[in-house]
Amino acid sequence: MSAVSERRLDWIATVLLALATVATAWSAYQSRTWTGEQSQGYSHATAKRIAVNRTAALANRQVQIDVATFIQWIDARAHGDRGLADFYRARFRDEFKPAFNAWLATKPFTSKDAPPTPFALPQYRLKTAAEADQLDSLAAADSERAKNANQRADNYMLAVVLFASALFFAGISGKVQTRGARLAILGLGCVLFLGTVVLIATFPVRAGI
Repeated sequence: MSAVSERRLDWIATVLLALATVATAWSAYQSRTWTGEQSQGYSHATAKRIAVNRTAALANRQVQIDVATFIQWIDARAHGDRGLADFYRARFRDEFKPAFNAWLATKPFTSKDAPPTPFALPQYRLKTAAEADQLDSLAAADSERAKNANQRADNYMLAVVLFASALFFAGISGKVQTRGARLAILGLGCVLFLGTVVLIATFPVRAGI
């Protein structure tokens, strides 16, 4: 191998080593930041799901209270105890009263077309149930964000492996004595490096944790 050709190959190997080292470090940094994004996403999702459980439990208790007082009102009315019926009606929760009044307006004791209970009407809405649904949607969004971040972290880690492979080929090229073998090894390293650069160009970039 001539001195000029050897220096040229040395120069190519040096450039490849430098670029691949920087690219490896940058890909590792991106993988770490996306891993941080994943952890944050799962943490937020877990916190919201805990809140969902608490809010849904409160909503269930409120429904039970509404059902119990309504049944007692029905029973008192059926027995003609107007005073007891008024007692229970005065203790209806504020969220239940619109549905109850709308149900009474349908003349449920005389009309066959009336809804069976106030709970079948759209006027029966619980704020806590709506909050639980909203929190559940937010938790699902956080989980999806964490899942996407995990995939991006894996993609960048793959890039780390590929760039490290290019580093390996650039490093061992100087140990090869024959020009043809050295060209082949350097060519493989360059192709691997450039292909990985093209690949990570399609990845989203995150500035930091």
